[in-house]
Amino acid sequence: MNQAYEKLNAKLLESLKNRFKLFFEKYILEKEFFRSRIILWLLALNVLANVVDWAAIAIFINRLDGDIILHYNVYFGVDSMGDWKRVFILPIIGVIILVLNAWLAAYFFVKKERIASYILMLASLMVQISLIIAAASVMMINY
Repeated sequence: MNQAYEKLNAKLLESLKNRFKLFFEKYILEKEFFRSRIILWLLALNVLANVVDWAAIAIFINRLDGDIILHYNVYFGVDSMGDWKRVFILPIIGVIILVLNAWLAAYFFVKKERIASYILMLASLMVQISLIIAAASVMMINY
């Protein structure tokens, strides 16, 4: 009984590996979307900006037991405080927006709407830059 169960598990794993390989080859490598220089540059800049955001927050935010300032308003002063881990919400939002915009851009690229793809990727880059500025402001407030 155990041998049959192990054989079935091995077949399932092999099947999953083959399906993942086919998916990767069909939808990633063969896509014209990833052959476009503009898309590759925008995607690389998006990823670089998000990595910079993660690294800056990891390096400059103090890991304290107490709360840190998460948001400062010119008119009302400090209006949001919390645990230092909540600052990492900014790059997480950046990753989510990057993935969504890249998926939509790939969809529009396949539908021959190249300009829409470029605009989506550029908008994603602007969001990444905005999130870097937001993270920098949180870091400056807390020092």
